[in-house]
Order: sequence, then structure tokens, then C-alpha cells
Amino acid sequence: MKQFFPFFSFLLGVILMGPYAHAQDGYPNRVVKIVVPFAAGGSTDLLARSLAERLGENWKQAVIIENRAGAAGSIGADAVAKSKPDGYTLLLGTVTTHAVAQTLYPKLPYNAQRDFVPVTEMVTIPQLLSVHPSLPVHSVQDLVAYAKSKPGELAYNGSVGATPHMSMELLAARAGIKMLPVPYKGSGPAMNDLMAGQLQTSFDVIMTTLPHMQAGRLRVLAVTSAKRSPLLPQIPTIAESGYPGYESDVWFGLFAPAGTSPGIVNKIGADVRTVLTEPKMRQKLEAAGFSIVASTPNEFAVRVKDDIQKWRKVIVDANIKVEQ
Repeated sequence: MKQFFPFFSFLLGVILMGPYAHAQDGYPNRVVKIVVPFAAGGSTDLLARSLAERLGENWKQAVIIENRAGAAGSIGADAVAKSKPDGYTLLLGTVTTHAVAQTLYPKLPYNAQRDFVPVTEMVTIPQLLSVHPSLPVHSVQDLVAYAKSKPGELAYNGSVGATPHMSMELLAARAGIKMLPVPYKGSGPAMNDLMAGQLQTSFDVIMTTLPHMQAGRLRVLAVTSAKRSPLLPQIPTIAESGYPGYESDVWFGLFAPAGTSPGIVNKIGADVRTVLTEPKMRQKLEAAGFSIVASTPNEFAVRVKDDIQKWRKVIVDANIKVEQ
């Protein structure tokens, strides 16, 4: 019997993997839907539509985008979590919908790790720390010193749980400063108030901030990524500015509902990574300020787990609460 054992082991593997292999080979054979849990027109939407166009061409199947905004992304995310796990309904999730929301919202209708399968972390986009030009600061160290001289007085875009808020809370915890968060319904109104001097400082993504920096309406002090942005190589990172290890990128990744077969997950991930690394796509996304990641499902799962722990500490230590 020993001489037949390898054959029986191989046969068992073929039987067990049969459904996965079949699902992978036949996928997709109908329309695939990517849910974007935010309103149309933002950076998440731009990324999703660029991806959908190329995936549809490669798959010879329509890939449609459905915007389901509301509740900081949790409405769209919950809809995908409750969808059939067949690979035909996917979520374009973010650091907000998964890493932050898991701790910030006690009544969150889904569990970021239990109810989803990570497919791939597609891209990240850094934020820029900016101040109104009237402030007598020209570096992160200057801002920290100025904030310490006016505890709780410097106002910034602090919509609870949004990335500018979390990024500032992370810096405040590291630097030992107290800032004044002011909630806004969107980046546009906050940016207008920053340029008008109603806010003194704030974080926002590079694509939103860059035109105002170039026009002299804002002064950019630092970038939140671990490395300098290729679009602004002269701007230091916060980590370089006296706070080693500081990083607060906005990441965007693709998720499938829990229970989706490994064969389908791996196929989607591989095909998305192929699209993201195409020269034209890379050029398009990098010109918009994105950095290509294109991770494996396992790598993305680690990223989600680590970021949940990271932002849980910030939220708990700062006693951040949100009404539900």
C-alpha cells in the first residue's frame, strides 16, 4: 500500500481542489460589481472606474461600479459583507472602512476581518500636512512648538474618524500636543476654510492639496507616507521630521465576502495586480498621486490586521467617540 499512498494523496488533492479550480477557470462568466462605499467623483471612485474598465477588457465581461455612500463607508461595506460569496460582488474598501471603523463604531454591522476576504491592497495615497501661510511655521517642528504655545487653539479639519482627523491624532499623540478638531462634511469646505484662514492647519490627500500649494495659498510642511512622494521630492516625511515610524497613508484595497473560494480570490487578485502594473495604468495612477502596492491576499490580510491594532490604540488613547 505504501507505493500507492502518493497516488491516493494526489487524487484526494485533485478531488478537494476540483471546485476551486473549476470556479477559477470559469470566472467570470457574467457581470462583476465593485461597490464603492463613497459618493461618486472622489479618489476612491476614480480608482474603481479605472480598474473596472481594464478588468472588463481583460475578462471580456462587464465590470460595473455601484456607489453606495453613507455612514463613513459602512453602508456599502455591509452590503458586500452580506452578498453571495461568489466573486461577483466586491468591495473597494479603505483604511477608513476597515482599520478605523472596526474600533470607532461599536455598532458596526460587519466585522472587518471576519466578514471579508482580502484580495489585494491596490494603492496608497499620501496626505500632506499643510498650514495657512500666515502661520509662523515652516516645518513640523515649528508647528509642534507653535501648538504647544497655544494648546487646543489651532483648528484643523477633524471630522471624526476621517483620515485627516486620525492622522492629526496620531501626530498629536507622538508630539504631545493638543489641537482643535473642527468637523466638516467634505474635503472641499475644509480646504476652503483652510485657505481663508478659518483653519490653521490640516491634512488632505496630495491630489487635493497640490494645486493650492503651487498657487501659494497653502504651505506644505510634510507628507504622511513612509517615503517622500515622487511628485514632491522636496517635501520631507513626518518620520524624517522628528517622528520616526510615523505613517498615515490612505490605502485602497479590494475585498470579497467571506466564504469566497480561494481559487476565485487568487484569480481576481492576480488579474488586478496585472492591471495595476501595466505601464499606462501605473503612469495614470501615479500622476494622480497614487503609489502602486498590488499585494497578495496574505500580505493584505497582514496590513489590515496591523492597521486595526494601530488605529485602535490611537482611538482608545485619545478617547475618540462617535454618535451612532
